Amino acid sequence: MLEGTLIYGFINSVILMLVALGFSVTFGISGVANFAYGALYIMTGYLSWLGLHSLGLPYWVAAPLAVVVTGAVAAMIYWFILLRVRGLVVSEVIATFGVGLAILELFRSLGFIGFEYTLPPIIDASVMIGDTYVDAQRLCIVATGILLAAFLWFFTHYTKTGLAFRGIAQDERTALTLGINGDKVAALSVAFGAGYGALAALVILPLGTIAVNEGYNVLVNALAVCIVGGLGSTVGIIVASFLIGFAQILTSTYLETSWMMIVSLVAILAILVIKPSGLFGHQKQLEERI
Repeated sequence: MLEGTLIYGFINSVILMLVALGFSVTFGISGVANFAYGALYIMTGYLSWLGLHSLGLPYWVAAPLAVVVTGAVAAMIYWFILLRVRGLVVSEVIATFGVGLAILELFRSLGFIGFEYTLPPIIDASVMIGDTYVDAQRLCIVATGILLAAFLWFFTHYTKTGLAFRGIAQDERTALTLGINGDKVAALSVAFGAGYGALAALVILPLGTIAVNEGYNVLVNALAVCIVGGLGSTVGIIVASFLIGFAQILTSTYLETSWMMIVSLVAILAILVIKPSGLFGHQKQLEERI
């Protein structure tokens, strides 16, 4: 049992890291807490399904197309909604939460409910790791998580757009004096974060069915990892993913699977009481309040 707990704890941790990376990237660069993130994640799944089954596209066409459309929708959310309330934190939260709610409930009202909404696995097989069976899709998730984390580091250190992202994140006023367009970079960061969430959806959703309620769960898990790790801290995201990921698997093993979401909620409450800025956060305003 210990071996299986360690293997599935590691896989679950990578899944949490994948769903949180996009949310963290957007907040770290633009300062926007995109509460429509879970809805965009689920939208990618439904768009891929529609491309595959309604338009008859091959999956290798439908899936990338869904990622592009999701990123474009996220960019439009910024330009047509968030730009009007930029800097007003409460308004940004309300606006993105409202958009996310509208997207999810739109799919529900259109009848996207049922077990037929599934995506095909990348590799339909299973392997033995020690004495534990692990399906190949979960190994693909681990590989995707490592690749996306490595690409994020490369992108933000060695590409012009990535350096502009870092410039805005570190000091927006100085970046503006150097000719970096803050609104353009912020819109790109929202689209980039949504794109990361979309890629996560394509490898995680084949483990089950695409369901509207999963959008809310994804948002809660992404928030839990980001708040515990520290908003905007990539190292914090990785550490928090493993802490919460293993705690969820231990809870599932020794209690019930339905308690896994409780772990994320308890983690949010605990870190807000003990260290509001998160394990690797550096928001002095929050630290000074305790």
